[in-house]
Amino acid sequence: MVRTRFAPSPTGDLHLGGAWTALASWALAKASGGATVLRIEDIDTPRIVPGAAARIMRDLEWLGLTWDESPDNGGPHAPYTQSDPQALARYCAILNDLDSQGLTYPCDCSRAEIAREASAPHEGEEIRYPGTCRNAPRGRTMKRPPAIRLRVPDSSEITFDDLIRGRITQRVDRSVGDFVLRRGDGLIAYQLAVAIDDAAMGVSHVVRADDLALSTPRQILLMHLAGFSKSAIPSYAHVPMVLASNGERLAKRSQAATIHSLRDAGLHAEHIIGALAHGLGLVPASAPRCLSAREVAAQLQPPERWRSHAWHSTLEVPAANA
Repeated sequence: MVRTRFAPSPTGDLHLGGAWTALASWALAKASGGATVLRIEDIDTPRIVPGAAARIMRDLEWLGLTWDESPDNGGPHAPYTQSDPQALARYCAILNDLDSQGLTYPCDCSRAEIAREASAPHEGEEIRYPGTCRNAPRGRTMKRPPAIRLRVPDSSEITFDDLIRGRITQRVDRSVGDFVLRRGDGLIAYQLAVAIDDAAMGVSHVVRADDLALSTPRQILLMHLAGFSKSAIPSYAHVPMVLASNGERLAKRSQAATIHSLRDAGLHAEHIIGALAHGLGLVPASAPRCLSAREVAAQLQPPERWRSHAWHSTLEVPAANA
């Protein structure tokens, strides 16, 4: 059975880019009679905006996107909120298991120190951790509270077939290096939390923005190292960005394209859903038209026919009304 998830971080209100991935994820499951999961990724507590999670869930419901499993509905794979103590215990158990295998080590490097020693040779690539602390003695005096990094194996080539972008191959050790699993402030890192959640929740298809495509090999590697079976690893579809009409990337701080601001400006849910479905190519249509989320699922095209490049949205509230 197809099981998809939408996993917003409550660092602001739901905007068109989030609604775009939510609709695609939801429709992919509903088109085949599958299940949908809403997971709140609030692991990065300093960035969380109070009340944002509730507003996101309210906006999703207004759009007609209801979830089979969620923080409100519960389900067999609870908890559906990453900050829940039960979820944190799961992450820590995996972290301890990786440590017992000799696959982790503490790192007290600052970002500035890493940047001085490393380089990102191609535009858009992350800085590769140079391995400064990889072989340092564990009992040494730390300059600052250390992060915990994964000791990425040399044989770390990961290949997956993205349903939209095609085949992607990455040597994690060469492209990223030993990446962080727990931050120096004690918070579990995104890569660990999302990998464990997707595998443990039985997610079969991850639909998300394409700026996360190069994170996927790290997450697949973590699933392997954490002992999940090959069948537990999801399929991936990375959808392109929604851009403002001026070509700039939409941000949560921009109120011009939040769902609540569009609703307050008088747009109907079917207007927004129809525009998003047409912009992403979810439905075969030469022009946008009003559609409900269920109508999108009923007409859904396979992911290989979805749009593969950014979409410039005209669904924006004039600044004076934002």
